[in-house]
Amino acid sequence: MLQRKPLLVFLLIAFGISWPLFVLPLAFRGAAPNVQQTVVLVAWSLAMWGPGLGALIATRYAAGESLRSLNLGRLGEKRVYLWAWLLPPALAVVAGIFTVVFGLARPDWNLSLIKESFAAVPGGLPVSPWVVVAAQIALSLTLAPLFNMIFAMGEELGWRGFLLPRLLPLGQWKAIVLSGAIWGVWHAPAILQGHNFPSAPVLGTLMMVVACMLLGTIFSWLYLRTRSPWAPALAHGALNATAGISILFLTPFDTTWGGTPVSPLGWIGLLLFVAWLVATRRLPVQLPASSAAPAAGPAATA
Repeated sequence: MLQRKPLLVFLLIAFGISWPLFVLPLAFRGAAPNVQQTVVLVAWSLAMWGPGLGALIATRYAAGESLRSLNLGRLGEKRVYLWAWLLPPALAVVAGIFTVVFGLARPDWNLSLIKESFAAVPGGLPVSPWVVVAAQIALSLTLAPLFNMIFAMGEELGWRGFLLPRLLPLGQWKAIVLSGAIWGVWHAPAILQGHNFPSAPVLGTLMMVVACMLLGTIFSWLYLRTRSPWAPALAHGALNATAGISILFLTPFDTTWGGTPVSPLGWIGLLLFVAWLVATRRLPVQLPASSAAPAAGPAATA
């Protein structure tokens, strides 16, 4: 049975904290570009913890439960973390491949984007563009996902750690789809400012809902397999670190429609992976018979 009060408190806090932070950069539209970029980075990074704070407060005070029920002390099945780490960059590459296949862009092995950046630096940079790209990719695949987890956990603690289990009485598929749709709507103020879908920000708000339902299905699978928010947080961090990998090798194209996992051409890879999960009976996940939702587990030891 759904507990409506904790859900309502969670949503009010998640949206009430994040949406004002998402729109804060609009107050700095007349500032210097570097100031605007800094405000966006700081405000939107903090906004990612709106759902996490909502989960903590709703769990402790609205539901009257221990914070242990959020399973922050649990890791679960360890091999799932390989999926969480490696799947997002694979999906980014697939998005780039489909962008080329459908003729939205062509491969750019001359790295024009990097060279243009070099040209903007007074005197240029005495290093090969390929060295910069190799370093960027290496960082995106190693340290960046771990750093991004600090902020991604704010979202995943809310969407998968709290909201998904609370919606499971509706049925697993309904809980997955609904939590993903709410996650997508939560992004609306950022999308309307041109984030992710720069040439179609209004339509992009709907496109983001679709993208989040697809990504949310994958992140929910990771959560339900481990019963821990750490697995989807790692996947979310890896996604944020690697989503733009294909952009380095493509020209010219509009990221609204292709090149990244959240773009319409990126949805193809997401759909194929979700279809594989269903076909191999990995989804829906078989939950413990004693509970409709994942239960808190013992502290992790690894």
